[in-house]
Amino acid sequence: MTELHEPGHAPRLLEPVPPAARSAQADLGAAPLPPWHVPPRSIADTGLDIALLLGLLLKAAYLHRSVTLAVLTDSLKLPATVVNEIAVVAVRERLLEVAHRGASDLDVRFRLTDAGYTRAAESTARCSYTGAAPVTLDAYLDAVQRHSVSHASVSKADVTAAFHDLVIPGRLLDAIGMALNTCRALMIYGPAGSGKTYLAQRLGMLLPGAVPVPHAVTVAGEIIQVFDPLVHTPVDDSETSPAHRGLDRRWVVCHRPVVLSGGELTLSMLDLRYDSTAGFYQAPPHMKANNGIYIIDDLGRQLVGVDALLNRWIVPLDRNVDMFTLRTGVRFSVPFDVWPVFSSNLEPSQLADDAFLRRLGSKLYVGPLSRDEYREIYHRTAAEFGLTSADADFDFLVQSLHESGDMPLLACIPRDLLRLVDSSVRYHGQGTHVTEEALVIAWQTYYGLRPDASTPPGVSHHHWQEARRAAG
Repeated sequence: MTELHEPGHAPRLLEPVPPAARSAQADLGAAPLPPWHVPPRSIADTGLDIALLLGLLLKAAYLHRSVTLAVLTDSLKLPATVVNEIAVVAVRERLLEVAHRGASDLDVRFRLTDAGYTRAAESTARCSYTGAAPVTLDAYLDAVQRHSVSHASVSKADVTAAFHDLVIPGRLLDAIGMALNTCRALMIYGPAGSGKTYLAQRLGMLLPGAVPVPHAVTVAGEIIQVFDPLVHTPVDDSETSPAHRGLDRRWVVCHRPVVLSGGELTLSMLDLRYDSTAGFYQAPPHMKANNGIYIIDDLGRQLVGVDALLNRWIVPLDRNVDMFTLRTGVRFSVPFDVWPVFSSNLEPSQLADDAFLRRLGSKLYVGPLSRDEYREIYHRTAAEFGLTSADADFDFLVQSLHESGDMPLLACIPRDLLRLVDSSVRYHGQGTHVTEEALVIAWQTYYGLRPDASTPPGVSHHHWQEARRAAG
């Protein structure tokens, strides 16, 4: 048990076991908790080197020059007992001094000495990472394994509930559910606009449970930032299970992540990204997606050749691990614990050879909708925009625009067209009823047809002339 005091003041000992940790142990009965569940009680419990922790504390103090124990505790996401122990070391090395001590244990204010200020400035110049103390690689590996996506299993009822608000053919829903239960990679392919990307992003709703995500991981003294607010969605306290309450605050309890990389994806993005200015690493997208779904969208449209990109995934798909190398040459492995989903407008045979395609558990085609499915999306979307539309207007859209022009009934088209109709209604201050003329104008705008051109294919001369007159 550690203490911190200054001459003339009696030492105060901080509570050794945080109440939150005790309640978490009580929730699980006598079962031992994994090490990353229980907040550390000492520096030794963190698994981290004192030099790393001291650097983080000094950098946190450097931001304020004078800082309270409560602020340091919140910044490092460590219990007050541990921060107090680090501060003892800093005071002993004359890097920190006690500026004020109040009535409570947390009412302590520190300030950097001149030597501490110099050390903090040097530490910040080397690595500007501040905030939550990292977790060890072993703790991260254990957490990922315990929450592995391979443990997920869904039933027909689960799939139906997750996609109840979408219009999707029943056979496709069944195929998606069965694909998830295989825990193997999935390829979704079909024409552009069929809803592949939206469908892939919604797959995250099928994965049950919450997962702990570390703010950062340390490997060989280097820091790798993992938690990303653009990717990870913290779970509300009301949704957190008893097992996750009292979690070491270096971890954030999140919904299973869904990470998407599109046409911008390059091979370098799949490795650790070291920022030489900041002095620390960013985890690659598939590492941030661990325990969740990683979507490679628009496969075949990336700047890098599709063969090179797919070859990058052979080892992770086969062995469920990926290898990374630090700038110091240190190599280490991390679980590839994701449900990989590839999405493409191209046929699978155009993307890869049979050897790679065999590594994909399922290949699902998402194509045009039936007329009834298309009608359902059309009327739902109209209602969402506050528009009214008669069946005759829908029949006109299908017969005079789609069928005459041989345009497939793709899931994205109703929303895109009706958004243009809604915009026109609000711009002109017209009524909210969808007209044939409004649909033609929207069709013309959506497909980039020239207003002065002759009647485009699939549109009657009468309606085209009406549309041109309406457009002025």
